Amino acid sequence: MAARELAALTWEEARSALPGAVAMLPVGALEAHGPHLPLNTDVIIAEAMARAGAELLSRSGHDVVLLPPLAYSAAPFAIGFAGTVSVSPTAVTALVVDTARALAVHGAAVLAIANAHFDPTHVAALREAEQAIEAEGLIPVAYPDLTRRHLAERLTEEFRSGACHAGQYETSIVLAERPDLVREDVRVALTAVPRSLTAAIREGRRTFEEAGGPRAYFGDPAAATAEEGARTVRVLGEILAEAVETRLAAAGTRNLDSP
Repeated sequence: MAARELAALTWEEARSALPGAVAMLPVGALEAHGPHLPLNTDVIIAEAMARAGAELLSRSGHDVVLLPPLAYSAAPFAIGFAGTVSVSPTAVTALVVDTARALAVHGAAVLAIANAHFDPTHVAALREAEQAIEAEGLIPVAYPDLTRRHLAERLTEEFRSGACHAGQYETSIVLAERPDLVREDVRVALTAVPRSLTAAIREGRRTFEEAGGPRAYFGDPAAATAEEGARTVRVLGEILAEAVETRLAAAGTRNLDSP
């Protein structure tokens, strides 16, 4: 069965669709992504990851419901650039936890988080939300944190390098998913910025400007291709689907062990 979009359902259809389903929450941000990509780049990537994961899970017999994306989040690294909308990390955590509460009421089997925004403040907010949801026993959470080394190693060389904000990695995915939103004339003329955001964060840098990205991009956007983007989306979908399967198996084991 194909994944269904929650926002497109009536409440009576949702009453049938949600019980026992995998609820997919794409998570991104509205922030600067260089002079060539749209502000909602992370949302585009998160939705692509969610759709790819949903397709794999549907083939395996799971019912999947795609939630509207969380498009606003903590984005302090990009706050100096026009169009960036950064909200407090406590607001992000609270919204994800409250979403889980609502899904639990309606019988969803697991909340799967497809995250494509890696500002450290945002990642910390998602981790806190995951812990709070689990602590309350609301609903199992499948959150494959792509900043963890064992998952990052499955992605591209640029992603692993840490120089990957609006660079080859992200630009390739947008070329594959929404080529109409890429400013091609700008992209092909951009020089590479091989500065690792990961290293900059370890050094205590707190903004893109401090990290050496005065135009809000890192990596090599001119080297991006739609073919690489399509391959990356497939891998992201596999990572998400595997996390859901693992979480459901663990939850099932605990239920069998319960008195």
